Amino acid sequence: MATTERTDRLRRLAELRAAGVQAYPARTRRTHTTAQVRASFGALAEQASVVVLAGRIRAIREHGKSMFVVLEDGHGTLQAYVKRDAVGEEAFAVAGLLDVGDFIEAEGTCFTTKTGEETLDVRRIAVLTKALRPLPEKFHGLTDTELRYRHRELDCIANPSVRGFFERRAAIVRACRVYLLERGYLEVETPILQPIPGGANARPFVTHHHALDQDFYLRIAPELYLKRLIVGGFERVFEVARCFRNEGIDRTHNPEFTQIELYEAYADYESYMRLVEGIFLAIGEALHVDTVRIGDQDVRIAPPFPRVAFRDVVLEYSGVDIATASDDDLRDALTRKGEHPETAWSRGKLMDELYKATARPQLVQPTFLVNHPVELSPLAKRHVDDPSVVERFQLVIAGAEVVNAFSELNDPLDQRERFEAQQRALEGGDAEAMRVDEDFLQALETGMPPTAGAGIGIDRLTMLLTGAANLKEVIAFPALRKSA
Repeated sequence: MATTERTDRLRRLAELRAAGVQAYPARTRRTHTTAQVRASFGALAEQASVVVLAGRIRAIREHGKSMFVVLEDGHGTLQAYVKRDAVGEEAFAVAGLLDVGDFIEAEGTCFTTKTGEETLDVRRIAVLTKALRPLPEKFHGLTDTELRYRHRELDCIANPSVRGFFERRAAIVRACRVYLLERGYLEVETPILQPIPGGANARPFVTHHHALDQDFYLRIAPELYLKRLIVGGFERVFEVARCFRNEGIDRTHNPEFTQIELYEAYADYESYMRLVEGIFLAIGEALHVDTVRIGDQDVRIAPPFPRVAFRDVVLEYSGVDIATASDDDLRDALTRKGEHPETAWSRGKLMDELYKATARPQLVQPTFLVNHPVELSPLAKRHVDDPSVVERFQLVIAGAEVVNAFSELNDPLDQRERFEAQQRALEGGDAEAMRVDEDFLQALETGMPPTAGAGIGIDRLTMLLTGAANLKEVIAFPALRKSA
């Protein structure tokens, strides 16, 4: 059916061109959007003002020597009335070769039909784009999930509500950016191609630069470069960073994602918890919400947020005290929960997986998870009162981590020891462990002031705050398996 319709559209395109019609002109003389016309319709009609609209045809109703066309632009829809006596024989013949999905320019004046429909009385019509494929089926829209994600342009056409996800995502990023800029943060950019992947525990993507004959890694985080800027004298920096991690795909993970990372000299994780609460206030104001529906629960995103210690919450939900449990105890606990711990997993990885399997799903309301084991946080400063944990917090909402932050480790000798421990884990088979980064260690030896840093996962945060069931809903073009 689609092939036949495409053939018919190609024929109509050929007829247009044979008639001397330019089917893909470079410009339009649009004067108004549909929303602007509707907002001032009464005045425009009374004054007989000439209006030029441009947009996609969403419906055509033919009535012999006239037709009604529903025109849609990025702001709404408006009906246009095309009459042969008004536009002339040639133009009306051109209109007869139009299809739903074509883009046109329509010029005329405003009037209201007998049924009360606000309408443009067309005096001139021009083709802007001849569409060669039909739009998704009108009444049922696009419902195949795989097809929706693979052809997001069709999804946005067939399901206009989808656009709201991306509009709210933009509002979230804008609110974060404005909040930080107003507090003296400098927005910067750091390398995506990195000689050493660092800043997080994750398996990287690797690529090869032919001119340099050198392997590079797509960044898993901008952290180490941003902290080098703190060493260089900038006191407050942030980046809206596209990051890449070669990991599994599920409802809360995509191999490429966006996060906002921020760093502030002379701050610590306590002050950053207050900063994050301020950011969430700004986001709530931007979205005009303080409570969102996630699954079957109302989740209040307005701060303040409670704090719970990592050790305490794991003990509560797993019955295992990670401070005294052996590695074998942790493996046994994971096995009892139906997990499959790998031989190469480090102690930190075992603790983290036990937390994810037992405690994290229970944290529904926004909660600051604080004071993680040092084995989990190779870049965070040890807690002043307990060197077995670090000054770190995660903001967890509905069982998902949306913010990760800590008082940054600025002791170069301690950092080297932790890097070396990570390197040993990497060589032992942990593909997500970090490598020793000598350039970053050299920067730390130059001296970095006490600093706090945080990463805010934009994709996951948008998913939660819009009530989307899957991360793919809020990523315009998510990663998908190659189609057959």
